[in-house]
Formats: sequence, C-alpha cells, structure tokens
Amino acid sequence: MTTLGNDEWAGMDLSVRRGNDHDPSWFAGLNGLADEYDMIIVGAGISGCVFAERGSKELGLKSLIIDKRDHIGGNCYDFINKHGFRVSQYGVHLFHTKFDRVWEYVNRFSDWIPYEHRVKGKVKDIRDEYQIVPIPPSQETVNKLFDANVHTEEEMEAWLDARRSVNPDPKNGEESALTRSGPELYEAIFKHYTHKQWDKWPEELDASVLARIPVRTNRDDRYFSDQHQALPKDGYTRIFENMIMSDPNITVRLNVDFFEQRAALPKCGLTVFTGPIDAYYASQGLPKLEYRSLRFFEEYHEPDASDKSPHPGFYQPCLQLNYPGPEVDFTRIVEYKHKPNQPAEAKQSKGTVIFKEYSCDVGEPYYPVPNPANRELYERYQALAKDEPGVCFVGRLASYKYFNMDQAFLNALECWDEVKAGGKVAARTELGEPDGPK
Repeated sequence: MTTLGNDEWAGMDLSVRRGNDHDPSWFAGLNGLADEYDMIIVGAGISGCVFAERGSKELGLKSLIIDKRDHIGGNCYDFINKHGFRVSQYGVHLFHTKFDRVWEYVNRFSDWIPYEHRVKGKVKDIRDEYQIVPIPPSQETVNKLFDANVHTEEEMEAWLDARRSVNPDPKNGEESALTRSGPELYEAIFKHYTHKQWDKWPEELDASVLARIPVRTNRDDRYFSDQHQALPKDGYTRIFENMIMSDPNITVRLNVDFFEQRAALPKCGLTVFTGPIDAYYASQGLPKLEYRSLRFFEEYHEPDASDKSPHPGFYQPCLQLNYPGPEVDFTRIVEYKHKPNQPAEAKQSKGTVIFKEYSCDVGEPYYPVPNPANRELYERYQALAKDEPGVCFVGRLASYKYFNMDQAFLNALECWDEVKAGGKVAARTELGEPDGPK
C-alpha cells in the first residue's frame, strides 16, 4: 500500500496528471494579452466557463478567464493519475439533474454514460456489529440495523411514525432530523456524521442542513431520484475543455491571482467574479465567512496471494462508503475504480486506489457553514455586491450557498440570461435549498 496526502497530491506536476489537454499559452501569465476584453472572468469553473462560452456563442464577446489554480474546471477537475485511474482532485462528483435545460446544455460538450449513484454506510447495529447499509436510510437500513422487520412502505411509515417527533417548526438540525428519522436513525446515521462534516453538532446548525437528507419508506437505494443521472464519458475536465479551448474569443490564463494582479489586468466591460464574496471585500474590514474544506488521503492497494476479499480487485463494495459513526475521523472512502467511465486499463487493473476524506476548516472553501451568524453576514456582503459597479457575482462561493453541479450550471445560465438582457446581476439566491454535501 502507498499513501499520498492531500498537499502532495494537489502539488503534482501536470505531467503526472495525464489524459487532458493543456494549451501552453494558459501558463503565460499576463503576457500577450489584448488591451481590452468584453469580460474578465475570475475563475475557470462551471460559472466562469458558462459565461465565457455563452458570451462568445450568443453575442460574440471576447473574454479573458483567469484562475489562481493550474487547471480549468474548478472543483470538478479530474485527471488520469499515475496508476491509470481517472480521479477527482477535489472529491467525487456525481452528475444528476431534473432541469432539462441543464441536461441539454451539458450534452453539447460530452457524451454521457448512464450511472445511478448508490451510497452505502458502514454502521454498527443493535448488537454492536458493523453492517453495510443503504444511505439514505431505507427499509433495508432499518431491518439490518434495528431488526425492524418492515417489508412494505406502510410498515416503514408506521415504524418511523412511532419514533419521529412532532415539530412543525424545527429550530436546528437536530430537531429537524428527529422529525424525519426518530432517535435511532439520528444517532446511527446523522448525528456524528454531521459533526465530522461541520465540526458542529446538529443542534448548532440550521434546520435546513439535516432536512436535505431523505429517509426513504421504500426499497429504492439510489442516492438521487432525478430524471437525468450520468457520468461524462471522458471525465469532467473534458467538458470544460470542449466549452472553451477551441474558441478564439476566449483567452485563458492560469496561475494568476486576481487580487495580486488586479492592477495589471486589461480593461474590460464587465468583471465576472466567481470566487468567495467575502474575499472580494476583504479590504473593507468585514469578518470572513465560515467555510468547511476537505482533505484527501490517497492509498493505492494491490491484492496479495492471501487476499480473501469478497470483492476481488476492489477495496470496498461500492464507489462511496460512508462512515457515519464516531469510531473513525474520516467521513467516507471513495474508490474510483467503481466508476463506469474509467479507462479500459483501469477497469482491468489488479490494483485499486481509494481516497479517505476528512472535513476541516483550512483549505479550499467547499461548503458554506449554515447558521444565523453567517447568513446575516452574507446579507451584508450581498448588499455591497448589488451596488458594485461593473461587477457580476456568480456561483456558489459568490452566493454563499452549496450548489450541486446542475444547480451551478443553471445558476450561471440564468445569470447570463440577465446579463444578455442588459441587467446587472448580483449573487443569486432564489434556487432554493440544494441537497447539501455528499
């Protein structure tokens, strides 16, 4: 077994990350740029690439995209590692959507492989023995963990009703979870996992955090129920390459920090800012918003002659295995070999690669911390953004809200609609509550 920590992995030379094309001009800094662009876009993730692509295709606008990272694709970035597996640098991504507009849009840039994501959890039952059970909880979950002996939706509903608290207005995450699951499932599945994710107990978080996770009354063990569920045939990075690489109206510069290079940037008609909204206003002395980040530890495993695993060639029975209990510090293990869009040689490999995932306070901002203090502070930033001349704030970090991939695409497309119509766009917040971190 070989182990690679988060910092070493993220710092790999690009030559180790293979399978995606890179334009050498992307690393030329600010050299060779035009004097003026229609848009300067800060961030080469979903929101930035949508704005550049739509701006060019619909209005012929010339855009400069800058990103402080050394790749495009934002947190969706994936690549082929040295063992031949397609892995994601910022955690596993699963595409699903109910929005036909989003599905039609992403199909312009990739072929897709149908894939329905199923999450399992390694959870102790009433005999203190580990069981592998579906998450979200379903009939199988309660039967394995609590000997519930339920076999119909009516029996499952009755089992839950006998345990759920009646609370039409839950004030925090714990109260919300207890109205949905009752104390047994709350303790086994939600309580400690939430604490590991947020470093806050459920009672310290908004009710919406736990309300996003369903408890199923049927036997459906899919994590999502959206109409469209699939994986991009050649990975997520290829989508972004197909969006912007061959477009003469779009210029990209990587390893460029907006705040460090701001004074040297060309003139533009509109700045599209997709980063953290509190970072944009850091000079005004307001406090920082809270985010949770993730750390990943990679392990490569090859079976030996004594391997008696029930899953030959694999480390675990599924792509994502959650660890909701307090027995370990990590929240889940992801094994990318299970993804059907792996290269053929990876599928046939005797070895496998896993990533143990830990939540933390330091690092890339992944998840806004939903509580009243942060919500109030964000509203102050949002008020500033509405009056910021010549700047459009777009995306999850600008909106201080967790977006699923499809919601990020839809948010960017709808924001672009407003820009195209001549309106000024501040951070968008009207999409409703997303599913939350996976």
